[in-house]
Amino acid sequence: MRRVRYESTGGPLFLEEVPVPEAGPGELLVRCEAVGVTLPVVRKVTEAAEPIALGGEIAGEVVAVGDGVTRFRVGDRVTGLCFGHGYADFAPLHEAMASPLPDDASPVDAVALVRSGLVALGALTAAHPEPGESVLVTAAASGVGHLALQLARVRGASRVVGAVSDPGKAEFVRALGADEVVTYDFPDWGEPVDYCLDAVGGELLTPALAALAPGGRLVAYSSGGGTIQAYDLLVGAKSVIGFQMARIARGKPELYERWRQELWRLFTEGTLRPAVHAEFPLEDAAKAHEAIESRSNLGKVVLRP
Repeated sequence: MRRVRYESTGGPLFLEEVPVPEAGPGELLVRCEAVGVTLPVVRKVTEAAEPIALGGEIAGEVVAVGDGVTRFRVGDRVTGLCFGHGYADFAPLHEAMASPLPDDASPVDAVALVRSGLVALGALTAAHPEPGESVLVTAAASGVGHLALQLARVRGASRVVGAVSDPGKAEFVRALGADEVVTYDFPDWGEPVDYCLDAVGGELLTPALAALAPGGRLVAYSSGGGTIQAYDLLVGAKSVIGFQMARIARGKPELYERWRQELWRLFTEGTLRPAVHAEFPLEDAAKAHEAIESRSNLGKVVLRP
């Protein structure tokens, strides 16, 4: 089978031929039909000290099951987060991380909706939103961000502000329901908001915090790092909440499953509309990463093995 790999930090991605892996205990072996490309994986390729396995959201058909698997069988259509080599024709998926695809959903729908939607819904839940509150969503055109702003509206936000890196993304973000769109380099982000969902981090943390009304909440779920001054929290009685999806997936599987079901329900109802920026063949994985690195994507970037 084909698999994407690289040999050194920041090095080029390339295809290699390797044996098809086996399904280990508690694992499914999935024939990958769609693979979601995420910013954390792209960053690790350019920043991690050692090469990593290119994992992420996968969706496809189960072709084998390992010992101890009870929820799935060969022929089932599934999606889930692969922590091993996911940029491949076949990939192992732990049963605990897998969920079935509804009959009317495609593999591309799945990788555009489930993992990114879980992060968006989790970050939103961490903010403890109240109906009628206002929200600022950074990286609002990204795979997670474009779902987060829709989910904020579902949870009762009266005013949704999307922050983007490029004004050319404004039309896309407004079409998804944003009332206002601002850019990162604009000094005034308008009327303060009650909470902010930040997927960017770094230097954007300070203006994101400044955009909060007194008592506001900033949910940080970015892999971009950054520093906040304690005084900036004290002066406005503001708070910062860190959110990590892996903690929920591993420690609260019932909540994880409930969120997955909610996402599929909203998708089926037509309330939640995942957008796909582009689909790339496996051999063009480098181009898929480039779309994420350049922040040119509008919605999810997908590989199609």
